Parts: sequence; C-alpha cells; structure tokens
Amino acid sequence: MDAVSPSLDLLLAHAPGRVCVAFSGGLDSTVLLHRLAHDAATRDRGLSALHVHHGLMDEADAWAGHCAEVCRALDVPLRIARVRVDRRGEGPEAAARVARHAAFVDAMADGDILATAHHRDDQAETFLLRALRASGPDGLAAMRPWRVFGPGWLWRPLLDTPRGDLTAYARAHGLAWIEDPSNAQTDLDRNFLRHEVLPLLARRWPHAVASFARSATLSADAADLLAQHDARLLANAATADPAALRIDALCSSDAVQRARILRRWIAALSLPPLPAEGIAQIEAQLLGARADAQATFAWQGAIVRRWRDLLHAEYLRPALPDDWQATWDGIAPCALPDGGRLTLEGDGTGFGAPLTLTARQGGERITLPGRTHTHALKDVLQSLGVPPWERRQLPLLWRRDDLWAAGDLVLSAEGDAWLRTRGARLAWQRG
Repeated sequence: MDAVSPSLDLLLAHAPGRVCVAFSGGLDSTVLLHRLAHDAATRDRGLSALHVHHGLMDEADAWAGHCAEVCRALDVPLRIARVRVDRRGEGPEAAARVARHAAFVDAMADGDILATAHHRDDQAETFLLRALRASGPDGLAAMRPWRVFGPGWLWRPLLDTPRGDLTAYARAHGLAWIEDPSNAQTDLDRNFLRHEVLPLLARRWPHAVASFARSATLSADAADLLAQHDARLLANAATADPAALRIDALCSSDAVQRARILRRWIAALSLPPLPAEGIAQIEAQLLGARADAQATFAWQGAIVRRWRDLLHAEYLRPALPDDWQATWDGIAPCALPDGGRLTLEGDGTGFGAPLTLTARQGGERITLPGRTHTHALKDVLQSLGVPPWERRQLPLLWRRDDLWAAGDLVLSAEGDAWLRTRGARLAWQRG
C-alpha cells in the first residue's frame, strides 16, 4: 500500500507546485496526510493541509480542532477555510461539494497539487453511480489519478488502494480519525451503494469492487482514444473564432460523432455541459435550418446559434437598452450597461469634446474612410460578417449628428483619421 505507481511518480516530478492535502479528518484523508508527511520528497516541495469547515454539523468546530491537533503532531501547516453552503436549487451534499471545491481552488497557486484521498472503493461507487445515470465511456471513466484542477493539479494517489488497506494502515500506526455520522445515512445514493449494495454484491462476487474499479480504468482508456479522434474532428470543423464551428464539416461526420464533437467544443469554451436535449435540438433544428433562420438552443445561461454556415456558442449576453444614451470623454474607460466597456487606448487626453453613446436604432448611416458618401450601417455590418446578436450589443459613438464609430468594428472617415493622427485605438470589450 505504501507504493505509488511509477506513472504517478513521473507526473508528480513534472508538477512544480506544492502539495496540499484535502484534509477532512476522516480515515482516508488521515492516512493520506500521514503517508505524505513521512515522505521526504513531498515535504521538500512543500506540504500543507486544508480543512473545509462547512458549518453544517454541530460537531464542525470540534472536527476543525481535531484536524489542527493532527497537523501539529505531524508538523504540517494547516489552513481552515470556513465556507457558506448555498442550498438553493441543490441538495446539501451537492451544495457542500460546490463550496468545498471553490475553497480548494481559492487556496491554490499556479502549479500547486491538491491531493485527495479517494480510493478504490470510492472509484467503484462512482462507476456504479455513473452507470445508473446511463453514462457513456467518458462518465464511466469515473475518477482519474491526475487531472487539471483550478490553477494546478488534482492528485489521487490512493485510487488503486482498497479501503480495507487504509483501515489496516491507520490501526497499525495508531492513527485517530473522525467518524462523520452522515456517512451512515443510506438515504444518500453513494452511502446506499456503500452500505447496502456493494456488500451484497461482494458476498456473491468477492472481487466486485476491484472489477468495477478496473472497468472504470478500461473506460478511461477508451475515452482517451475517443478524445483523440474527437480532437481531430473538432479541428476539422474549427474556424479562426474558437466559438464558431463550420456546419459542413460537422455534417461530414455521423450523428454519434457530431454529439461528441459538440460536447467537446462546448467544454473547451467553458460553457455548461450540453444536455442530451441540446444535442437533439441542434441536430433537428439548427443543422438543417436555413442559413438565415437564426435558429437557437439555450440552456443554463448559454446559447448555441446557427447563422449563415456556422454554429456559434457563448453565454447569453443582453442587448443594449433601446433608450440608452451617455456621454464619454475618452479619458477613463466607459462602462456599458450590458457589462461591456469602451476604452480609448494610447491617448490620455481623451476626445476633447465628449462623444455621445447610444444603442442601435436602425437606419444609421456612416461615411467610411476613403469615401465621401454615406453607407447604411446595417449593410456595412453584414458585409463584415457581424452576427445579428452582436449588432444588438454594439455601442454607437456620435460626434454631434455624425456617426463616428460603431464599437471598434467600424470607424468613420473622421474617426479613423482622428485615431491615426494621435496613434490611438478604440477598443470595445463585450459584456
């Protein structure tokens, strides 16, 4: 049980940061902290512990005190993070997990390693929970020994270790740990599997836990191979804009491949996971829609749109209010009502006379650089390929009754000349 696989040793050698143990004070994390505290190489790189105080149990203060005593005895620095668990819309278990993960990320610096005490039995439970949710290979891969987490890494060095070995280690070394009474509550799905289902299976099939954990590893291998194929297909459909995909390239793959490409694309944009309904709606409503139909699918504050021959994905952004108007002198950045910002870069003196800012109303015309007559702004934006939803967010800058610029996308002849003369640049940051 004391051995760590060579692959973990190799990756740990290439992860430059400190190691922080997620320390609940329970059996598993107590064993992990004890093992790492007695490893000279881990201590040399910097070893600490983090205890998250959820405040959900009457014993929470006593648990934090126990963790402090253990860390003092091991000479390991301990940080106690007190969090507020927001239960709105989630059960207490899920809400506590969200708060705990946020505390872990907040405590990490670039390249740091968060070590958690998940073991082989945890892996088997996760595999079964994912199977009961009808997960594919990605979900059945369950937990990985290493993965990117926050600004650093998440490391699970005990993932191949049975729970029984942890118990034996703790007793052999005279360790004391916390018993959380909520771990015995079988109304929670994971606890029901742990206390009711897996013991029953093990009586018939003694190697059930090891087999489920092995299946998770095989699923991870399959998922990795699929991911490599997905990456090639996604690259084939990619455009210069990461948030846009070519529909013709997507349609050259079959429906199963398209579903994987779409999920990988959405994940790469850090948008909420695309639900199965979203895949079905994109297939039925967006891919086959007319290029000018502006078909959409929205979920959890995100949206996928079809426009022309592309799919576009982003978080939903509000349009500028129709009646919005402001003045801006250009000296300091101008905050826009949709959360965006306008900045005049490279000139600290501003415009002299302030410009007027408005939202688009329709019918605006602008004199482009090198031209003497005006053009319809709508036509100019269409020729530049600016999507309709982005046009609704576009702030217009006016000098008196003349349109001076449309965000940083279109400059008038006067605006272009003024900026060039001063070596300045107009920058529009979208909300």
